[in-house]
Amino acid sequence: MSARSAPDGPSLAEDGCEHFPLFASAEVERFPVPSLLSQGRRPGMRLTSHSDIAGWLKPISNRLLAFGAKDFRPVRAVLFDKSANTNWALGWHQDRTINVEEQRPVEGFGPWSRKAGVLHVEPPFEIIERMLTLRIHFDDTPKANAPLVVACGSHRLGKIASGHANVVAEACPAIECVASRGDVWLYATSILHSSKRASRPDRRRVLQVDFSADKLPGGLKWLGLA
Repeated sequence: MSARSAPDGPSLAEDGCEHFPLFASAEVERFPVPSLLSQGRRPGMRLTSHSDIAGWLKPISNRLLAFGAKDFRPVRAVLFDKSANTNWALGWHQDRTINVEEQRPVEGFGPWSRKAGVLHVEPPFEIIERMLTLRIHFDDTPKANAPLVVACGSHRLGKIASGHANVVAEACPAIECVASRGDVWLYATSILHSSKRASRPDRRRVLQVDFSADKLPGGLKWLGLA
């Protein structure tokens, strides 16, 4: 997969992640973050059946073409709202599940689970390796506010056993994904990543969107956003 040049930072092609400004403040304001968060759901809120969000993401899908990501479409979106009241931490891990419409007995897919009413399944890892994840920042995220941390190059190591994640991450260069409001971090979905508790827990709202060009086998269908 090719990527545009990133002389001042990591590149998707080499490191598995890349940072760039994308939205002006006025464009960020058009996204319905306050109304979604006012629904009182969890800090990590899975967004489904939101055609307005799918429409808002279309220009982003077009931008992915610059990275050789042809025919990619959004297949999952999660809105994170980290603050002094929701100041969580996550250890090193890979994202390994996808959201689908219904459960079907397809070889290589499993285990299955349901979280917040949404059906999750672990697919063959090759599907995860072909996916991209994009994080859109609605607030400034300096180092003190616990940005995502990624282990550069770990996306090329295949499926990593959970018990080995820390050792593998320590052997890779780590990057803190600091960002300004309207910035985007794009990374390979299979990359090892983690997040610390914020030492200065200002609000940190992030929309995380997974993209894929794969059609699922055996009648399985992405849950998607539309």
